[in-house]
Amino acid sequence: MATLTPTSISAAGTLNSTSNAAVGGDKVRPIGDRVFVEITNGGGSSITVTIPSYASVRGQAAADRTVTIAASATKKIPIYADLNASPADGLASITYSGVTTVTVGAYRV
Repeated sequence: MATLTPTSISAAGTLNSTSNAAVGGDKVRPIGDRVFVEITNGGGSSITVTIPSYASVRGQAAADRTVTIAASATKKIPIYADLNASPADGLASITYSGVTTVTVGAYRV
């Protein structure tokens, strides 16, 4: 599992900064509501991305978030500190149902 460092998006624009999705998933440190991941599925079939939730509302655990990314598609997914940061290390985990031809980048606005 790799820990992604969010790239700041500047007023002048920022180049994409991606790497191959790690087998077993990746992690990123959320900073409030200012971090998102951009995941591109270069494969021929859809994948599912899962981001665990650690928050609860009135004693009920929030559901983990699952996002389907179609073949040859890219999605930007927000990472929320109050929902997705693990109490153990402060990082949000991201797992993928497949990683072949999948790339991921983390960004901060």
